[in-house]
Amino acid sequence: MPESDTVTSEHASCFIRAAELWLPEGDRLTSGGGDYGALDAFAETSAQTVFAHGEGLPGKAWAEGRPVVLKALDGSYFLRKQAAAEAGLTCAVAVPVFCEATLKAVLVIFCGDADEQVGAIELWAEAGNRLHWDAGYYGAAQDFEDASKSVTFGPGEGLPGGVWSADMPVLMRTIGSHHGFVREQSASAAGLKTGLGIPVPSPDDRAWIVTLLSGSQTPLARRFEIWDARPERVGPRRAAMRIDGICEREGPLWPQQNPPVDIVTVGAWQGPVGQVLGSGLPHIVGNGTGLPAGYRSMVALPVYRGEDLAFITAWYL
Repeated sequence: MPESDTVTSEHASCFIRAAELWLPEGDRLTSGGGDYGALDAFAETSAQTVFAHGEGLPGKAWAEGRPVVLKALDGSYFLRKQAAAEAGLTCAVAVPVFCEATLKAVLVIFCGDADEQVGAIELWAEAGNRLHWDAGYYGAAQDFEDASKSVTFGPGEGLPGGVWSADMPVLMRTIGSHHGFVREQSASAAGLKTGLGIPVPSPDDRAWIVTLLSGSQTPLARRFEIWDARPERVGPRRAAMRIDGICEREGPLWPQQNPPVDIVTVGAWQGPVGQVLGSGLPHIVGNGTGLPAGYRSMVALPVYRGEDLAFITAWYL
């Protein structure tokens, strides 16, 4: 089978089916493009769509200043529901990117038919001194969803609590046998393997954590990376240093217990991660340009601390 056909097939089996970017222009959000795979009709509809503050899924994430999980698009306030249904998209998650009170962009990721897919995209919200389950999409992992709804986390507890305490993205391997993952038994039963937790800053300073839990058969992504862009770590120039990563297809990027021998750094506008450094915005690749061999698409999401771009998480399909 030609390489291009192989990559397309792998992309189709991933939990995430499409990703798009919405950028503020005055009091509206306009399309910043995205990766829609073969969903050309949905891509065309999206390119012609504009959202007001509070309108549709991207506008709601903007207005509420927090991530939003829309588990079912049909019958909801999702404006493109007919086009989404025709494309086989059933769920969407909107993640706003704020630099203090200023909206930089809204990233929206889509999932499809859940009959055979196992994975999870979860949203955890601060309430008092605990993180509580706010919403989530789990595909066919219904038992794991039921177990998750009653769990809470304090600072440092589990993956969400670890992200909250460290105020940085955290990558957790083998969550089904990881004693630091509070729900390890139910995760193992569901076939979940890798967890990535991401803090999502909000203008009201309330803690919001998004967790991406990936299964081995229908992974959310085939490679995850975390890049550190804090000035105190990389120096005064705009740069990012890769501090963690794992590749489902080829194994870990480095041994889990040992630091990498070679520190990988990029500068502003250098490669896909460097595009995030240069623009301060999420970056989506849909044609394989600049990606490691064998990957067709990538989503890179910045995480701000105050005015500073502090971290970048990258997911490769």
